[in-house]
Formats: sequence, structure tokens, C-alpha cells
Amino acid sequence: MNEWLSASPLLVVSLAAVVALLVDALNPHSERATYRFSLMALGIALIAAIATIPFRGVAFSSMLRTGGAPAVLDCVFAIGGILTVLAARPYIAARNFEHDEFYTLVLYSTSGMMLIAHAQHLLILFIGIEVMSLSFYVLAGYFRQTVSSIEGALKYFLLGAFATGFFVFGIALVYSATGSLEFSGISKAITSQSLVLPGLLPIGIALIIVGLGFKVAVFPFHQWAPDVYDGAPTVVTGFMSTAGKAAALGAFIPLVLDIVPFKEQSVQTVFALSAAGTIIIGNVAAVVQRRIKRMLAYSSVAHAGYMLIGLAAANHRGLSAVIFYAVAYLFMQIGAFVVLAMLERDVERSVELDDCAGLATQHPALAAAMALFMFSLAGIPPMAGFFGKYYLFTAAIEAGYTWLAIIGVLGSMVSVYYYIGVVVYMYFKEATSAPPTVDPTSVKRFPLVVSAVAVIVLGIVPSILESLLSSFWK
Repeated sequence: MNEWLSASPLLVVSLAAVVALLVDALNPHSERATYRFSLMALGIALIAAIATIPFRGVAFSSMLRTGGAPAVLDCVFAIGGILTVLAARPYIAARNFEHDEFYTLVLYSTSGMMLIAHAQHLLILFIGIEVMSLSFYVLAGYFRQTVSSIEGALKYFLLGAFATGFFVFGIALVYSATGSLEFSGISKAITSQSLVLPGLLPIGIALIIVGLGFKVAVFPFHQWAPDVYDGAPTVVTGFMSTAGKAAALGAFIPLVLDIVPFKEQSVQTVFALSAAGTIIIGNVAAVVQRRIKRMLAYSSVAHAGYMLIGLAAANHRGLSAVIFYAVAYLFMQIGAFVVLAMLERDVERSVELDDCAGLATQHPALAAAMALFMFSLAGIPPMAGFFGKYYLFTAAIEAGYTWLAIIGVLGSMVSVYYYIGVVVYMYFKEATSAPPTVDPTSVKRFPLVVSAVAVIVLGIVPSILESLLSSFWK
């Protein structure tokens, strides 16, 4: 019974996804019921995740980890799902594209993320990644009447299939080298030097890193992200680039805990070089973008690089910083995409910088929220993004990667240019066209208010979350 309770967030969302799928099949036009049911299921999962944080351990024959960091990530996924569902309903309904399966896919993708976070076994990790990825493939192409959405979904699917092949091959090689698929068994084989085929282990680890690196969209496996994020529905992009990225990074944490400490610096060096390349490529490419959605897509690549710094540090401070930054990034990125969703006039045309001109005069509250999210993404204090980067950079310095922290600071300085550019257009440029019609309903306001409050609270009192995360590694 304790095992079932400790894994209750995952079980609730998984069961809810199956129930929603059956309801959709039996009653194809039950959008309102599925919408409410998905919100209820995600809310229950969030409460269960908060309740299970103190109970760290393993469950189901050591196949799943429970409590601690996985439970915090469950909270991230549940909150991301709730905000996405709330923001998505008016967005897709206004475009006459509200269907039951949208909410079902959000539930399935959330269950896949939770399975990734709880995985203590490579096959469980693989199943979680595939459940999440298959849901994202469909969600990315949800607006199937638009060319960009179909193109992005097809590119995501094809490249994702190749990444899956690398990942599965890596699992096979690691199993051949260690004789185990459980993280604890792999760790024991490495520390005791009882490897069956030791030459296969580094190759297997490298292939697993490649597969997971694609899911995180880190250099040099980031090419799919801008097109997919730009073509997907705006609210889906916010969900994919935050909760999905946090799940993939969560999959790296057992790899760092179980393998990196017992190896030489080779794996940390790979993480560090990849983080540096990701930060540089993401920020430089974002500078020249005129479409805000594509700019945020490239900046999402850069933020993956920042979070990778914590993995390169491979210490407890770094791992805590990764989760802290994932939480902060969830709110500031989803908030920014909700604003874009409210400003979009046509699914065929993304919001550009010129469309934001004069927004502070036309819709002052919306402009203030967008400015808050831009400041936080840029890492300007006292927003949550500043402390997230601070924790990551200090972890890198403690681990001896001062040069990587310097690259992170320089990348943040570059990002200020394009983030503040959005604020400049909103407050200091005159509108050249009619203002967009914004629906001021409470359903649309709620995700913005929650995101804005979370960004401010995590910036003012970051120690609340940071101290909790630090306790997980003691």
C-alpha cells in the first residue's frame, strides 16, 4: 500500500489518461467534460505530489524512485499541465479546433514525464520518454490545417525516431557491459569493477547522452527545436519547452548520480562543452529573430544550456540548481507563451516585434506581465530567473568550471538585448496597426497571474525552494 501511495501522482495521471481516452471513444463530443476531468486529475496529482515529497525511497521492485526530487518534478509537470489546459481551451476554441483528444494528449504526455522522473530502470525510462514523445508529436501537429504545424510535427517525429534508436542501442550496450538495467545495479557494477564487457560501457553512455540530448534540445542536437516550437500551437510550445525539457533533464540526474562520480572527467567535460555550445548557439540565433515565438524557441535552446551547467558540475548544488531553474523556467516561459497566444490573430502568422508596438498603451496589464517574464528570462534581479542562473553558475565554479560560468554570464548578457527589445517595442514604440483584440476572461487571466506571482515569489524568497532541494542530496 505504501508503494502505491508513494507513486500516487504518476498513477493518478496515468489512470486519468486512460479514462479520458475511453470517454473520448464512447462520446466523441465531450470536450467540456474532458476539459474539467483533466483539470481535476492534474489537480489531484499535484496535491499527491506535494504530499509525497518527504517520503523518499524506491517502489515496485526498485523500478521507480519516489519522493524527493521526482516528487518536486511531478509538481512541475502537474502545474505545467494545469496552466496549459487552462490557457489552451479559449485558444483552441477560438480557432474552432477544440477536440477531446487535446486534453487526453496533455494527460498522456504528463504521465510520460512523471514516469521519466520516477524511473530507476532504463526500460522504465525508455517507456516514459516514448509516452511523452508520441504525445508531443501529435500535439505539435495539432493544427493540421497549417503547413508549419505539419512540417514541425513531421520533423520532430523523424528526428525523434533517430534519437530513440540511439537511446535504445545505448541501453543495450550498457546492459551488455554491466549485466543490469537498474541504476543501482549499473552503479554497483561500475564501482566494483565487475564489468562484463568494459569496452562497451562508454559507448553505451555516449549513445544514451545523445538520445537524451535530443529531447533536451542541446547542441548539437537542437536543430529541430526552432521549427517544431514555431509550428506547434503556441500553448503547446510553452508546455513542450518547459515541462518536457524538465522531464528530459530529470532523466539525466540518475545518470550523473550513478555513473559520473565513478568515472574520470570525460562525461562532465562532454556536458560542459555541450552546455557552452548550446548557450552560444541559442543566444546568437535568438538575437536576429523578428518573430517572438521563434526567438523564444532559440532562447529555449540557450536555457537548456544553462541547465546543463548543473549537470556538468555533477555536484549536489548543481543538481538542486537544475531543478530550481526548471521550476522557475516553467512559470516565466509558459507565462510568455500565454501572452503570445492572447495576441495571436491568425494561426498562420506568428506575433512579430512590430505587433507588440504600443502594447503598453493598448493593454497595460498584458504588457506588464510580458515585461516581467522577459526580465526574468534575461536573469535580471530580483526575478526568479536571476537566482536560477546564480545557483547554476556558483555550482559550476565550485566544480572547477569557472570558464563555463563565464560563458553563461556572457550568454545572459547577450540575451538581455533581445528580451529587453520586446519591452522596448511594447513601451517605447508607437503602434502601426489596429490593436489586437484580447479576451479579458478569468480563464485566460489565471495562468498569467499564477505565473507572474510565482516568478516574483521565487525571486524574492528563493531559499524556500532551494533549501528543500538541497535536503534531497544529504
